[in-house]
Amino acid sequence: MNTLFPRFELRNLSTCFTIDYTIHSPKKQSQYLLLMLKKNGFILAILISMALFSYTPIREVSSVTTSTISGNLEDAIIQKIKKGLLEKNFETPLSEEALNHGVSGYLNLIQSGLISPNKPLTIIDFSLPSSSKRLWTIDPLKGSILHHTYVAHGRNSGNLMATKFSNTNSSFMSSLGFYLTAETYYGKHGYSLRLDGLEEGLNDNARKRAIVIHGAEYANPEFIQKAGRLGRSLGCPALPMDVYEEIINTIKDESCLFIYAPQEKYISSSQLLAKK
Repeated sequence: MNTLFPRFELRNLSTCFTIDYTIHSPKKQSQYLLLMLKKNGFILAILISMALFSYTPIREVSSVTTSTISGNLEDAIIQKIKKGLLEKNFETPLSEEALNHGVSGYLNLIQSGLISPNKPLTIIDFSLPSSSKRLWTIDPLKGSILHHTYVAHGRNSGNLMATKFSNTNSSFMSSLGFYLTAETYYGKHGYSLRLDGLEEGLNDNARKRAIVIHGAEYANPEFIQKAGRLGRSLGCPALPMDVYEEIINTIKDESCLFIYAPQEKYISSSQLLAKK
């Protein structure tokens, strides 16, 4: 049955009416109400009408049930991704901690209904310097690596390494944790992707701070040759100019982004990792 239109039970003192219906169009809605008028009288039809038109449907998201989210599933996905990483033989390894925490939070977000299982997982590993490729976009179901590239951190988070993080406006620091990718737009950096932080007190000010994914010349590998590191942003995960549009198009519209750094304060504060 269509979950947007649930089963209603309407009861009075002497009669129990159970109406099971799925309505797909305004025309059929009107026909149904007329039928109720004829069969059950004016009062019943009014009650059905109120129930039908006051109901606000929840966005349908394909999700995995609680019983399916298990340690075995998590281990299987991690092993599949590790195999995909080995096949690519990347120069820069994704840290095991970033991968484990990323998959754990990703599965919790599926369980919560915030993301769909067919969406990719993007991990930014700030245990690595900005002179290394430290962004991976992964298809967790297949274990395949969709993108692997450089990414800049906030100017006040550090020079070569990102070591300080903040959720505060105008801090010009990166924020750790899990994000939901949102809508694209064209702004001062061109084609960009808005982000919504999912962890209260850790990154939930991302949209207010205008933390977005965008392209930047200072995120190009040529910048490393001159400065020994990437340039730095105002807190945004900025990407190289030759790949940012493709990556945005891959991960836009409600996929999971996880920004990791080996900081015990974040690990112990994360609500999503606490569910593990």
